[in-house]
Amino acid sequence: MNLINRRPFLRGLLAIALAVAARAQTIAPASTPAAPSAPFPGYVNSYLRAGDPSLKPWDIGVNVRIRSEDKDGAGTTKAGSNWDFSERPQDDTSNQYQLLRVMPRVGYNGAPVSFLFEGRSSYSFGDERFNATAPGQNLPERDGPLDIYQAYLLIPATKDLPVSVKLGRQELVYGDQRLVGHARWLNVPRTFDGLKVRYETPVVAVDAFSTAVVYTHNNALNRSNPQDLFSGVYVSLPRLSKTDLVETYLLARNVARGIVTDDWSDVPAPARFPAPQDLYTLGVRFKSKPGAHGPWDYTVEAAYQFGSRTAVFPATTVAAALAASRLDQSAYALIAQAGYTWPKGTPWSPRLAVIASVASGDSNPADNKSGTFQNLFPSNHLLYGAMDLTGLQNARDLRFSLTAKPHSTLTLNLEVNLQALDKSSDFWYNAAGAPRNFTGAAVGSGAGYRINPAYGTSLGQEVDLLASWAVTRGALLEAGASHFFRGDYVKESLSAVGSKDAAYVYLQLTLNL
Repeated sequence: MNLINRRPFLRGLLAIALAVAARAQTIAPASTPAAPSAPFPGYVNSYLRAGDPSLKPWDIGVNVRIRSEDKDGAGTTKAGSNWDFSERPQDDTSNQYQLLRVMPRVGYNGAPVSFLFEGRSSYSFGDERFNATAPGQNLPERDGPLDIYQAYLLIPATKDLPVSVKLGRQELVYGDQRLVGHARWLNVPRTFDGLKVRYETPVVAVDAFSTAVVYTHNNALNRSNPQDLFSGVYVSLPRLSKTDLVETYLLARNVARGIVTDDWSDVPAPARFPAPQDLYTLGVRFKSKPGAHGPWDYTVEAAYQFGSRTAVFPATTVAAALAASRLDQSAYALIAQAGYTWPKGTPWSPRLAVIASVASGDSNPADNKSGTFQNLFPSNHLLYGAMDLTGLQNARDLRFSLTAKPHSTLTLNLEVNLQALDKSSDFWYNAAGAPRNFTGAAVGSGAGYRINPAYGTSLGQEVDLLASWAVTRGALLEAGASHFFRGDYVKESLSAVGSKDAAYVYLQLTLNL
């Protein structure tokens, strides 16, 4: 894939990056490693605060991000993920496009009330997912010139009253973001409308929240749906152990059946309408404190899911969704991570980590029960591979991660993910939670994805090479190249039409102005 020659926009991005890099070399030559710097507040904040120190509580700035992506073999085109890896002549599984996101903000961090207003403008260019006649035009990465990303009031805690209250549109981020995160890698990241109350002492911190999920509406203001509620309690116990952090949580997603009759015409896939459900996720997480175990670190998380749900997906008709029966939910997820960081002074400061993730699948699609774990609202990117082909749903993922820092401003990553279905009696779900399901293919025909119990469970192996360079304060350049070696499940599912491996390249520039 000759990405640079094929895309003038990317050439422009490289020109910008090289110009910024040239400026960086006049400040700190590569031969002299720069000392770690404090978090950069942005150029606007720095200018204003230098002129008037009383403006320090204010946060005024804009975040600009430009990314070019080239996908081949698993292109996420308007045909969706149902024909990824296919060699059928009529299947276009390649997609090259550019993304632009501009997020201006005005905030105040003080007493007795703080606030943040953050806008967002998201665009995509040359994206083959565009389909003028499809609901939401099949463009999840673009929703118009300006939207409200966050808008909340915060009453901060005080010494006498260790309780803070946040009201309005806000992000929710917990743990490693495997179940609840902002998904900021996306051009349209995730927020919620609602209330969060936090009680925090040196012994315990408790978050309790009740929110409604905010949906992307193409060329219209995004808005939450009161029939899709997400609430929970998240408890952290920092002093329960001297060496380890202990957390536990209970999350609830309650979606009314009537939501399927709402107007979803301007909402892009895969969030056209969610499955009616009453799902509850009970979990616990253990994480080593920094340096508590010498060069070793670990994380262990376990979650059990219960309640009920319906098997409703983006392509389901309204009539079928209303008639769908409830399935009793009993599912689980397990994550275990072990890491080793070489001692201080080791060249390039390497760190090696091994992460195993398992999310249960359904063992019998005809028994009126569901064993498919639902991974709620995650930030999946880089948890299960940079290509974002798989999420924490009927999946097993073994990840090897090697990180090195040849310079204080440069980080390199080599990631390898070995992926398989947990059960071949269930679908392969993409990172958005939608099944790769081609209903026109008969079971075992090799003519498309669906539930094929006789096929192997191996999805394949993904290799990612990633680099991140802090070019200057306020400018971050990232690049990645990935290859997915398809496994038996892919080869057998497409044996009648032919299949091929997939590749992915991206280049991204982020500016904090």
